[in-house]
Amino acid sequence: MHDRSGLHVRLRQDGPIPLAVDLACGPSELLALVGPSGGGKTTVLRTIAGLYRPGEGQVTCGGTAWLDTGSGIDLAPHRRRVGMVFQSYALFPHMTALGNVVAAMGHLPEARRAERARALLRLVHLDGLGERRPSALSGGQQQRVAVARALARDPDVLLLDEPFAAVDRRTRRRLQEELGELRATLRIPIVLVTHDLDEAVRLADRLCVLDRGTTLQSGRPGEVLGSPAGSRVREALDLDGVMQDAG
Repeated sequence: MHDRSGLHVRLRQDGPIPLAVDLACGPSELLALVGPSGGGKTTVLRTIAGLYRPGEGQVTCGGTAWLDTGSGIDLAPHRRRVGMVFQSYALFPHMTALGNVVAAMGHLPEARRAERARALLRLVHLDGLGERRPSALSGGQQQRVAVARALARDPDVLLLDEPFAAVDRRTRRRLQEELGELRATLRIPIVLVTHDLDEAVRLADRLCVLDRGTTLQSGRPGEVLGSPAGSRVREALDLDGVMQDAG
């Protein structure tokens, strides 16, 4: 279903947000974007999703160009098969959990949507809670609904923007474990933005260190932490100080 070339992103601009980004994520990989606040991590996700257009750049997924400024290609967000999960859940409060997931299924025949939505709720451990509204769900349960809704689009890439930052430490650890289980069933690139280096190391196949809109280093977690490419990487990851407790 998905081209083996995965996701490739190259972004360049001098301002207003300086960008010099190069990253790649394979079809079954989880890539964590790490670095200080304001480093450009969320801007990268927004660019992949088509919500931000850089001065110059290319975004390809599964061999298809979503953005190529040199060729005038810039697919609208609804034409990019992207599932996105935010820190704030962003659920529709007036809809049930099931309704929130069904709302993302405009590409499917109406008769198939409810069944598919229930299957996704089961996948994220919410079987039996489909009729509850977000206000009747815990923070962790709301985030599971948000993940199910992102997957309801049958995405070619899954983008996670600080998805576990708003929940307590115990719930965060459980959600991290569930993401680890879930990704084993997916064959798509997953890009995770996190300020929690421990979370990034636990979940990611590769890290991409971003600071001030620039890719400083990419590699396997052990490589990046064991052999940081210079003082800027050490500073961006706070390797010389006490690791920040993002919990």
